Amino acid sequence: MTVRLLPSGPDAILVECGSQAEVLALHEALAAEPPAGLVELVPAARTVLVSVDHRVLPLETAASWVRRAAQRSPADGAVAPSSATVLPERAAPVVLDVSYDGEDLDDTARLLGIGTAELVARHLAAEWRVAFIGFAPGFAYLVSDDWPYRVPRLDAPRTRVPAGSLALADGYTGAYPRESPGGWRLIGRTEAVLWDELAEPPARLVPGARVRFRESGSRIGADS
Repeated sequence: MTVRLLPSGPDAILVECGSQAEVLALHEALAAEPPAGLVELVPAARTVLVSVDHRVLPLETAASWVRRAAQRSPADGAVAPSSATVLPERAAPVVLDVSYDGEDLDDTARLLGIGTAELVARHLAAEWRVAFIGFAPGFAYLVSDDWPYRVPRLDAPRTRVPAGSLALADGYTGAYPRESPGGWRLIGRTEAVLWDELAEPPARLVPGARVRFRESGSRIGADS
């Protein structure tokens, strides 16, 4: 894996990767062997921000650590075996109960050229993984090798999306942790608490975690 390292102030390095898959692989490799002085790893769509305490872990040393991890990671971004440390990637999946009754469920299925039941079945069958957190506190961007669809955002975003709404956009699935505006296509809802400022960590879904969805309730307008 080839990465580009960019300085980001006195206590951080921004690591640019070639793809989302490479970000996932690099994040796992770095999280498997955290050195003293590492403060935080923040993955995004194409980057990983490595935040350090430079008094303990100088940036030059951190950069060498990142490069070694990148060399050990497959060029195609496939996840390599990690150490014995129990990482989110190796822990049991987070299971979220979902009612597939979103306002955009039927329209999204038609847009993809499949039936509603097939869309739900494929969504349930996929094992998802938290690629990164963005947009709002606790909003996880989930990806899956089992999910072949790319869904365009709404032409006009909603001014109000209820908390717990499960939605699709591009190749991602996301669940809104609190009420907010949003332009993703709503396919369902969950009652799970996705963001709790008093919890540690406050986000129910953290980068690298595996996620499975389990259907609860009945679907509105589901086809047979």
